[in-house]
Amino acid sequence: MPRVILTVDAILRRALAGEDLSVDEGVALLHQTDADAIAAIRSVADELRHRQAGDTVTYVINRNINFTNICEQHCSFCAFRRDADEAGAFWLSTAKILEKAAEAVRFGATEICMQGGLNPEARVNGSSLSYYLQLVRAIKDEFPQLHLHAFSPQEVQFIARLDNLSWEQVIGALRDAGVGSMPGTAAEVLDDRVRRIICPEKIDAATWKEIVSTAHRLGMPTTSTMLCGHIETPQEQIEHLAQLRQMQETALSQGYGGCITEFILLPFVGEQAPAPLRRRVGRDQPDLDACLLLTAVARIFLGNCIPNHQPSWVKLGLEGATTALTWGCNDIGGTLMEEHITTMAGARGGTCLTPDRLIAAISSLERPHQQRDTLYRYVASC
Repeated sequence: MPRVILTVDAILRRALAGEDLSVDEGVALLHQTDADAIAAIRSVADELRHRQAGDTVTYVINRNINFTNICEQHCSFCAFRRDADEAGAFWLSTAKILEKAAEAVRFGATEICMQGGLNPEARVNGSSLSYYLQLVRAIKDEFPQLHLHAFSPQEVQFIARLDNLSWEQVIGALRDAGVGSMPGTAAEVLDDRVRRIICPEKIDAATWKEIVSTAHRLGMPTTSTMLCGHIETPQEQIEHLAQLRQMQETALSQGYGGCITEFILLPFVGEQAPAPLRRRVGRDQPDLDACLLLTAVARIFLGNCIPNHQPSWVKLGLEGATTALTWGCNDIGGTLMEEHITTMAGARGGTCLTPDRLIAAISSLERPHQQRDTLYRYVASC
């Protein structure tokens, strides 16, 4: 017997009643083109944001440190990676990383977000893990107050493969050295059809989920992301959200020490991406309307278990990210201080925003603002 899909009004009533939507219902919302239906979806997402996260818009003072762009992989959307002997390749010394961390502390940062390319030469005494632990300990020894949000599931798999270790061993060692949380990047879209085209050398969807779930079991919080607006379908977008929701429900029901702290939508920027994917996508900058609709549907689909939603001002620009705060987002992200991966792909949002600019954007919506830390705890004003 065919499944009956509810009308948009009925789906939204279910969401307002606190019920989780099915994949089919989420897809039905994403297929809407009628202006009134889209306005209703936005309104419900904004109401659920109010109920689930409140009216205060949060932000974090942080710094990105991309310590190398030398990478063994060749993702079709990436304009960041380089071979070691290629023009533009870089690999920061520990001293340079500490210099950047010191500047972040002077700026008032509470977080360092650190990720990099998969550089097979990054080893200490033949060990990949030892290299990463050396970076972590150097920062934590000098700046113990900083929260290290570092090393994606792809990097964990890379370290484990090179050193013949389990994911538990890698994550546990990083945690014990001072890593406080894991970025939920490298998720792209959790569908192997998509991954075979845009990132065929990356871990598959099942491996990404298993590494993140392992982090949760070991008490390490993670974030979650989706790279959207390229070759994926609305069905694949919602199935990605459904997998995140299931992982979070498992982490919460099992009482793991870690769980997903936030969801971040990352729209595709292709201006400097490799030509084959650019041609296939047919667009160099994000489609703001499509991104806002997906932002709203993500809030409706995930908000019961992942209450914190953040846009990417680097990809959407500050104006677009501010608009997303009225489509279900409750957090405007971080100051970043520098950003290479998206900027090298051709993003026009910039690489650094001061707290004053983030606060001004929030205030333009007549919503209160509040500095937070990585784990969404409020930070007292100086």
